[in-house]
Amino acid sequence: MQGTVIPSEIAKFDGLAAEWWDPRGPMGPLHAMNPARTGWILQRMEGQRVLDIGCGAGLASEALARAGKDVVGLDRAAAALAAARAHAAAGGLAIDYRQGGVEQVADLPLFDAVVALEVVEHVADVQEFLADALSVLRPGGRLFLSTLNRTPKSLLVAKFGAEYVARLLPVGTHDWKRFLKPAELAAHARAVGALVTDIAGMAPMAGIGDWAIGRDVGQNYIAMAIKG
Repeated sequence: MQGTVIPSEIAKFDGLAAEWWDPRGPMGPLHAMNPARTGWILQRMEGQRVLDIGCGAGLASEALARAGKDVVGLDRAAAALAAARAHAAAGGLAIDYRQGGVEQVADLPLFDAVVALEVVEHVADVQEFLADALSVLRPGGRLFLSTLNRTPKSLLVAKFGAEYVARLLPVGTHDWKRFLKPAELAAHARAVGALVTDIAGMAPMAGIGDWAIGRDVGQNYIAMAIKG
């Protein structure tokens, strides 16, 4: 995975480690969307063993572990992983957190599922990233990805609105040019041996703050691909 790494992106999220578990902090949007995205995944997941790539401080990893899955969390950000380990220990969760790329799980059996949530828009080479993710997934296993669509709506709402107007995210969190249209993500997946079979939109519910799954993929969306 070394070719997919953007050091400035790792440093950016490592710097947020101390605030990761604060639902009112800069990771507030991830806290709000986490039940919707992990719920969607759990409804479709087959098998017990799951790898969370780009796990950060463990929001998705902990939700999957609390649902009874055997979770390995993988990230390159040392400070974020330290926060993940501390939070999991405090909650009595046995999550195997490892620092680095997929080479760090080469000693383990292939996984039933791999998740990479809000990750692909931060890597240098999406196709290489997906190939690496599939390399540790068993044949027929499921790859779950969530990201942002590259549309005028996402530019207005997710980039300028969230970062510059509402200040929900630190300025510079996202590069709109790295957002992926669903067809582009599906094409990258096909090129490395996986077929996208399910896709849904994710959006905040007006006046509530929680997120819901829906049909509109114009901003945030989540997808499932099956390895051939």
